[in-house]
Amino acid sequence: MISEKLINSRIWIPPVAVFFLGIISANGQTTKAKKDTLQAKEIDEVVVVAYGKAKRTSYTGSVATISSDKINNRPVNNITKALEGQVAGLQAVSSSGQPGSVASVRIRGIGSVSASSDPLYVIDGIPFDGNINTISPNDIESISVLKDASASALYGSRGANGVILVTTKSGKKGESRINFNMSQGFSSRAVKDYKQVSTDQYFQLYWEALRNGYQSNLISAQQAGQMATDNLINALGINPYGANYSKPVGTDGKLLAGAKPLWNDNWADVLQRVASRNQVDLDFSGGSEKSNYYFSLGYLDDKGIAIESGFKKYSTRLKINSEVKKWLNVGANLSYTNSIQLSPSSSDSSSDNIINVGRIIPSFYPYYERNADGSQKLDLNGNPIFDFGSYRPTSAFQNQNLAATLPLDKNENREDNFSGKGFLDFSFLPELKFKSSFSVDLVNYNGHYYTNPLLGQGAEIGGSVTKTNSRTFSYTTSNILTYDKKFGQHHFNALAGQEFYHYEYQTISGSRSQFSLPYYYEPAAASLLGGFTGSSDKLGLLSFLGKIEYDYQNKYFISGSVRSDGSSRFSPDNRWGTFWSVGGSWKASSENFIKDLNVFNQLTLRASYGGQGNDKLKTYYAYQSLYTFYNNLGEPGTVANKLPTPDLKWETNINLNVGLEFAILNNRIKGNVEYFKRESQDLLFEMPLAPSLGFTGFQANIGKLQNSGFEFSLFTTPVRTKYFEWNVDINLSTLSNTITKLPKGSIISGTKLLREGGSVYDFYLPTWVGVDPSNGKPLWKTIITDANGQTVEGTTSEIGKATREIQGSSLPKLVGGITTNLAYKNFDLSALLTFRIGGKVLDTDYTSILSGGNLPGRAWSEEMLNRWTPENRYTDVPALNTTTNNWTSASSRFLYSATYARLKNVSIGYTLPSDYFERLGLKKFRIYVQGENLLTFYKHKGMDPEQTLDGTTYYRYPAMRTVTFGIQATL
Repeated sequence: MISEKLINSRIWIPPVAVFFLGIISANGQTTKAKKDTLQAKEIDEVVVVAYGKAKRTSYTGSVATISSDKINNRPVNNITKALEGQVAGLQAVSSSGQPGSVASVRIRGIGSVSASSDPLYVIDGIPFDGNINTISPNDIESISVLKDASASALYGSRGANGVILVTTKSGKKGESRINFNMSQGFSSRAVKDYKQVSTDQYFQLYWEALRNGYQSNLISAQQAGQMATDNLINALGINPYGANYSKPVGTDGKLLAGAKPLWNDNWADVLQRVASRNQVDLDFSGGSEKSNYYFSLGYLDDKGIAIESGFKKYSTRLKINSEVKKWLNVGANLSYTNSIQLSPSSSDSSSDNIINVGRIIPSFYPYYERNADGSQKLDLNGNPIFDFGSYRPTSAFQNQNLAATLPLDKNENREDNFSGKGFLDFSFLPELKFKSSFSVDLVNYNGHYYTNPLLGQGAEIGGSVTKTNSRTFSYTTSNILTYDKKFGQHHFNALAGQEFYHYEYQTISGSRSQFSLPYYYEPAAASLLGGFTGSSDKLGLLSFLGKIEYDYQNKYFISGSVRSDGSSRFSPDNRWGTFWSVGGSWKASSENFIKDLNVFNQLTLRASYGGQGNDKLKTYYAYQSLYTFYNNLGEPGTVANKLPTPDLKWETNINLNVGLEFAILNNRIKGNVEYFKRESQDLLFEMPLAPSLGFTGFQANIGKLQNSGFEFSLFTTPVRTKYFEWNVDINLSTLSNTITKLPKGSIISGTKLLREGGSVYDFYLPTWVGVDPSNGKPLWKTIITDANGQTVEGTTSEIGKATREIQGSSLPKLVGGITTNLAYKNFDLSALLTFRIGGKVLDTDYTSILSGGNLPGRAWSEEMLNRWTPENRYTDVPALNTTTNNWTSASSRFLYSATYARLKNVSIGYTLPSDYFERLGLKKFRIYVQGENLLTFYKHKGMDPEQTLDGTTYYRYPAMRTVTFGIQATL
């Protein structure tokens, strides 16, 4: 029995004790059944599924549901970043912390190599083709994730990679309500950057690199040391120790006594900041017997931690449903969003990457000009003067200062998103209904990129400007006929329908340079035309679909569905693909012999099998020849850049799912276990060709790919009393990704190798052996075959001679999340811990601060303090030298464990007693504080372990830790 003293104490109870607590509290005497048990209706909840709704216990497919309370209060800009750790089998990876960015979502693994693996988003029953940023988390009622063929096959090729169904809020019958939510937050880096050496350490280390570079058979160590002392300042371009120490490092490699740097300018301090986040949401809703409405307004201003970055959004939604006749329901759902994303370069290796610059420039290079005594130089107005570093080596971003230029530049992405949906729902008979729907998604995008003509690199060309406009327009028509009838103990449900999807994309862009006046940003103000281009694409998809469901005694359920899709991507001969599913479930808990056990409140076994297609290639004209047009000395020229592939056909996903759902201990513990096997056949893949043929490759259907694994979800209520309730949810999923067939032995793709028996993200890299203790040179493994045909292993100091080997996969072995919710009287607390176990990350960001000395002025990691020296011969860091040895090239040396855990969200709230706010006409008033990405537990410090799915870092915008304070009020 759990005592009241224990409940009210501050003792922390580990999650592993949840099961025991659940058993103890369920069988103890502290609680009463009617207050301490979950109701049966919670077990048999209604979930949103393809083209309708279903009871969970009778549904033959695999579906997971996320309620609004797990989404609405999260400080995230879009729903993709709120999904991680919430659903077993779903992996959401935020590859960038840039405000307004979208997470990559994968359901049950990687379904394709060259075609898309993104899931389909369906909003209020209609496939959605707009920007996912337009859907305000505050407007969401629930999210259903369809994972197997039985659940998603009705969406055919569009649902080949799983389906995420989003249901937005509707008005409720009764009194009208007004909900108001306002929050203020502050953001900083979620993970501290790599540690770097100090100025003193850097100058001594670089002296050593110079000395080692000078030393040769003709130059002694003593002479080389003198040369290093004499040339150190000239090599780095600056002396932060002042004129009194013109040669701050002596011939012994030690800093002179009394020498101290006159400044220490951390560039991350001037290029990054503690950012603010402001959000306001207001909605009005209500309804009567025959109609309801929901209207919302939203505002978000999320400043990024990098200067001149951020995301601002204005959104509105209107949703109306009405019974105009007993036999006719009509409805409309309209939303509009205007967004502005300020996005300076932060996702590549370019010299203007604001995150990279803040890491690579050492602190002894000042960001403000300095006098001889180390004080800042001031202009006539008394302001410090930005230092552009003309004296800096090129490897330290010479002639650049983003702190000065970015406020004068523009990196804007503006979007207008409109989504409109309408439906007519006819009831010809109580059991026969027809629903006709039409939806439109329109996205208008404008990109404005401007470099000023006054300061920085843009000044060399008088400034430049590029403008891009694109328009995405799509619509979907859907006509669905349903028949639902009970005959005694038999229940029959049938669905038949037709759907058509049309997509259009147009883009146009141009650039100019040489502005005659500053502070004019438009192309019309520039004099020199740089380039102009434009293109358009179209896609059509016609579909016919049907489904039959049958159950007997509400215990035995079977279902079958079929959908035929015709895609304009393929030739007329291969245009149509037919996809299907069959499923069944058995509600064993309704059997008398199970009831007699007096153990299970629910026990359901389900299984499904089916196939779906995938046509999502990178081109809309997959089967046709494509051409590139050139200007050939003033004459137009045409060159073929894609071979025709008329035999190209659908990629097919065959899905098997077996699951067991249960509830025990008066529904105090619920859960489900599922096994899935997903095989992709006729993979759509880019087959490489020899460059001499004039083509890089061609599209073909080759090979097979398989994803399989187990999913485990557990929902528990360890404690429920009159004043206190504690819930803990756990989800786990495993994944095995295997290529089972390829047309040739293997295919090298960058740092990866595709081969039979391997995964799509297997690293293929030279094997790092270490450092030669005799001379400090890097060593990699070689494997050769001698004259006798024997395999011989050796080492080499030249990476070009090293042998590449499989080094593991980026894909994790286990992914999961733990959610806990506690409520005591008017206080509430919730927390979400996400984690992944297994997989590897190739950290190419880290290598940028690990050069051996051939990049003067480039920042160095603290790891360089452990470099090889005659006194430190056994180490993993080669000797310093100004001669390139390529030791930072991609190899197993820079593969790190991707295992991590992250305290994704914590929320603490207090709802004022009704006596305080009812006098003001309020129904509810809650204040809260919450944190996002509060703690990250991982091994390789400096790297954010939540990286892209392929496991390679690329100078990305770091994840943000956000602490938010807010209020929620209901009138």
